[in-house]
Amino acid sequence: MTDAPPPGRVALTARAKLNLYLHLLGQRADGYHELDSLVAFASYGDRLSVAPADRLTLHIEGPFAEALEAQGDNLVLKAARLLRERFAIARGAEIRLEKRLPVEAGLGGGSADAAAALVGLARLWGIPAGPENLLPLAPELGADVAVCLAGKPAFMGGIGERLEPCPAVPEVGVILANPRIPLPTAAVFAAREGAFSKPARWAPPVRDAEELIALLQQRRNDLTRPALALVPEIGAVLAALGETPGVRLARMSGSGASCFGLTLTAAEAERGAAELRAARPGWWVVASRLERGAALPDAGKLG
Repeated sequence: MTDAPPPGRVALTARAKLNLYLHLLGQRADGYHELDSLVAFASYGDRLSVAPADRLTLHIEGPFAEALEAQGDNLVLKAARLLRERFAIARGAEIRLEKRLPVEAGLGGGSADAAAALVGLARLWGIPAGPENLLPLAPELGADVAVCLAGKPAFMGGIGERLEPCPAVPEVGVILANPRIPLPTAAVFAAREGAFSKPARWAPPVRDAEELIALLQQRRNDLTRPALALVPEIGAVLAALGETPGVRLARMSGSGASCFGLTLTAAEAERGAAELRAARPGWWVVASRLERGAALPDAGKLG
């Protein structure tokens, strides 16, 4: 898949979602957990494109295509069918997904793919792609789809459906690493035990990468312990990131097993990722940077 699509084709990047911190505040009667999290997006992600067609089809390629296809029907087709039904669209579309993010990895890849499909198909089918049209579809697709539609840093509350703007995230380099072990979110939440945390949001603007990292060091990911109990290799990933030159903070994202290391610059992330890939050739390791606020095209603003 190329970055310059042919005429009539709409192409987007479904960026990896990172929980820079994740506090669990309590558990509801229905079993879901209330959370407080700062979500940001890496520049790296899956690539999705849509083109006019008579039927609705999905072709998956890329390094993690096989793992995604093994799951059967996925969120991209579910999002496409939901949008077509909601707006009574008779046309189809050829959807192509280059799966570059690992599956069941704590990076919100499925939700990001679904959000990109909604935006891309809305543009293809002439549906205004603002929040008033697309955000109401998000709860039917998953808790993370709303923030992926916004596509920019936000504080996330509730079970993921409540979004609030956050102070601007400065430019920060990031190394993404995964031991190539899938980890279902439900299993991690089921393994969680112990006391709950308090909200940890801040209001003043963050001046630079060093200040952001200092704030994050005072926070944590409450799902790390149960994830480690299920996939001990996460501990090796966190340790290796912490020992990588340039990394100022190493943390697990979401429910794992992916982890990230923050650096002050994108150049440091590139050097660190190259070193980590050489040391751990069996892991998935990429260098990226945090997006400061770029949203999916026409995705609108946070409410």
